[in-house]
This record gives sequence, C-alpha cells and structure tokens, in this order.
Amino acid sequence: MKLAYWMYAGPAHIGTLRVASSFKNVHAIMHAPLGDDYFNVMRSMLERERDFTPVTASIVDRHVLARGSQEKVVENITRKDKEEQPDLIVLTPTCTSSILQEDLQNFVDRAAMESQSDVLLADVNHYRVNELQAADRTLEQIVRFYIEKARKQNNLQTNKTEKPSANIIGIFTLGFHNQHDCRELRRLLNDLGIEVNEVLPEGGSVNNLKNLPKAWFNFIPYREVGLMSAIYLEKEFNMPYVAITPMGVVDTAACIREIGTIVTKIDPSLTMIKNEYDNYIDKQTRFVSQAAWFSRSIDCQNLTGKKAVVFGDATHAASMTKILAREMGIRVVCAGTYCKHDADWFREQVVGFCDQVLITDDHTLVGDIIARMEPAAIFGTQMERHVGKRLDIPCGVISAPIHIQNFPLGYRPFLGYEGTNQIADLVYNSFVLGMEDHLLEIFGGHDNKEVITKSLSTDSDLSWSSDGLAELNKIPGFVRGKVKRNTEKFARQKNIGVITVEVMFAAKEAAGA
Repeated sequence: MKLAYWMYAGPAHIGTLRVASSFKNVHAIMHAPLGDDYFNVMRSMLERERDFTPVTASIVDRHVLARGSQEKVVENITRKDKEEQPDLIVLTPTCTSSILQEDLQNFVDRAAMESQSDVLLADVNHYRVNELQAADRTLEQIVRFYIEKARKQNNLQTNKTEKPSANIIGIFTLGFHNQHDCRELRRLLNDLGIEVNEVLPEGGSVNNLKNLPKAWFNFIPYREVGLMSAIYLEKEFNMPYVAITPMGVVDTAACIREIGTIVTKIDPSLTMIKNEYDNYIDKQTRFVSQAAWFSRSIDCQNLTGKKAVVFGDATHAASMTKILAREMGIRVVCAGTYCKHDADWFREQVVGFCDQVLITDDHTLVGDIIARMEPAAIFGTQMERHVGKRLDIPCGVISAPIHIQNFPLGYRPFLGYEGTNQIADLVYNSFVLGMEDHLLEIFGGHDNKEVITKSLSTDSDLSWSSDGLAELNKIPGFVRGKVKRNTEKFARQKNIGVITVEVMFAAKEAAGA
C-alpha cells in the first residue's frame, strides 16, 4: 500500500467490483468505510449504460467498530437477495476495512444459509495485488466456483460443440474499448467459421459458466484479465487458449494462424482450414484493412524516424510499440508499462522495437522521461494525455485508465482488421504535421498556449520577458517547442532567471545553429 493522488491501477477491490458488475444478475457487496465507495459514481459516469451499477456499500462506521460487522454485512446480503434476486452475491472488503481482520468467510457462510442466491467472498489479498491482478483472480474464482458446482450437480457440459467454437474471456466494464473489441472479435471469429460459445464476464451469466468446457479453445484478448481462467480451464479440461492479441496487421495474422493450428490439431480433418485462413489474411490485409496500404503511403512515410513514447498496460503498450516500430517505421524511444507483475513478458515483447524499456507505476517518473526525451508524439493513458497537454506534445490514448472521451458511442475497436484502421488514424492524427501547423500560424486560429516548465515533478524557476515571448511566437509552431526547451536548458546551465531575446540568441549560438 502507498499514498498517492493518482494511480494507474487502483486498489484490489475495484478489480473485483469491475468483474462482478460485468456479469448479468450479479450483485456485489462492498464492506468499506465512507470514502471507499466511489466505484458506483465512477462507473456510472464513464460507462454509458442505462442500468444502475449493481454494487451496494456496507458501510463501516463507528457503530460497526464498536460491536462488529457481522450483523450488518449479513443483513445487507440477505436484503439484496430478497430485493434483487441475483444469481450471485460477491462480498469484498477494501484495503481499509481489511485492517479490521474480520472473519468475512464466516459472514458469507451464515448469509448463504439465509439466501437463495449463491454467496461468494472475493479471495483477494488487498495488500499485495492491484486492481488488474484482483480482477483476474476474481474472474478465475467465479469460474472455478461454478464449474465445481456444476460438477457436484452432475450437469457440467463437457461435450464439445459440433463446429469449432471459442470462449472470449476478459471483456469487462471500464476496459479500454472492450465492448467495441468484443464486437470486432465476434465478426473475426465468424469470418473464420468459429462459433462464439460464451463471452465473459461482460454480459455473461454465471449460470452459463458450466458450458465453458464445450468450446474448442479459449480466446484471451488481453493479458491483464482472463489469463488465470484460461490456465485453470486448460488444467481441468485440457482446453487450449489463444493469448496473442490481434492488434495490428502482423499480430492479427499471427493470432489467426494460431487459431488455425489449434483447430486442425483438435480435428485433423480440417487441414485445409490453414490455407483458407492464409487466403483470408491476404484478402483482409490487401483489400479490407487500409493500414497496410497506408503504412507504405507518402503520408505515413513522412512519419518515418519520428520519435514516440509508449506507455500503458502490458497488452496495449506492447502491441502499440510493435505497430509503431514494425509497421509504421516510427522510432519508439521508450516503451513502458505500469503492470510491474508482468514486466518479464513485456520486456520479451518489446525487445528490439524500442530504445528503452520502462517498468513503473510512478506517473511523475513517466512524465519526466517524456519531458527529457522530447518525443514528437505520446501514446499512453489519460495521465500521459495530461502530460502531453502540459508539454505541448500530442498524445493518442491507447490504454486504460481513461476518461469519458475514450468511452465513445460510435464503433471504435482497436482489435482485428477494423482496429488496424482505427490505430492508423490515431497514429497519423496524433503527430503534429509541420505544414498544417504552419498554415494555422499563417491564417490564425492556432492555440498559442505557453508552457514554460519542462520538468513535471518540480516547479520552474524560469520566466520569460515580453520581448522573449514575442520573439518565440515568431517561430513556426512545429519547431517552437524544441526551441523553447533548448533555450530554457541553456538558461538553467547559465543560471539565468529571465529569458530575453538576447538569451534566445545566445542559446542559438551555443547550439551551433
């Protein structure tokens, strides 16, 4: 645990609540003090859905501290059981209420005796894991619970479907374009002749989890959530899984070929399917996806060699790094992730595609590295978008955590072949194009915001004189930021507090311009 005013991955109970609220007819009880109960507001604000968030806070107050929580928690569980009649009620403490060291499993056992719903305590260590790790663990726990329940009731569905089929695991609320990606994955699998058996947790029913073994394989689009469930199902039922994220032209093709390998291994009579998949990849790459053509166009070639910084969750940051370097010829000077628990995998994925690898959950460190490297564009989370605004560097958002503008109503997947088009647009539009910026200067309408400091973790001791700013504004916009940073660097080296026109000329001479 640590005190922070902003985090990439939130506390563990947020991950549990995200998974629980993604299922249909599942209710979550959060055992927490006031202040920890912000999930409902956050989800209602960001996810543009008509339904209320199915989460109830069982508040820990001074009365609870005096006589214990059991009666209140059990009462809240049984009340929601009668009011909502959910299939499952999940009880989760927060890192704050965990300090009480109460026997919550005892509470759950007692409530289960009085409830028609299944009642489950989220088995998560709130001091050792973050939001994403907890979400992955909670999903696996729910899957395991209903698989074992079906096994005891002798209604576990283990016979495979007649046609090739897949479970899509890991689509859930507050994810980065998850619903759009799910729609695109359904279309992709349909084109490949693969039926979708179940999608979870988003929109799925816990009563259908007994059908998971019917699928031929499991599809895990994001490493952050779903991988533990896939490993459990592989161990229990020998179900293979595909964990190649189909993001970008190259990895989408690799994902399709991996699916073909699994399908033909399960049913050798489908050997011709590999050739069909190769033809499908060729057709999609050359005629449907515009990204492959665009990457060879003169517009994209103008971006060749430009510097970019990539930061986000492990899945999106790794995929974006490879797309920029391998498919678009853009130099990634730094690729990073806040998923410290997946650092080894991330390094393996981006090695050879970037100059530097950054593994951290400290957003101030990320900001300072961006300020020092001065990239032409940033691809990151909502925090990197804020950093870019402060440094006057354009940023394309490619990963959670995100704000409401990245929950679009329109169709904007990042996976599959339609996703390649969306990414190509994002990349191209994220870079400041020199001629466009210069024309804006000529015809007016350009936002001339002044950003003086380039160190995000400390306050600037520099100021600009009016004549200095006037001279700076005469410089074309597409190089103004670099001139400003070089001048400020020169001023700090010379211990100059006020930057005038004379200081600008001296800095120019010192740079050998």
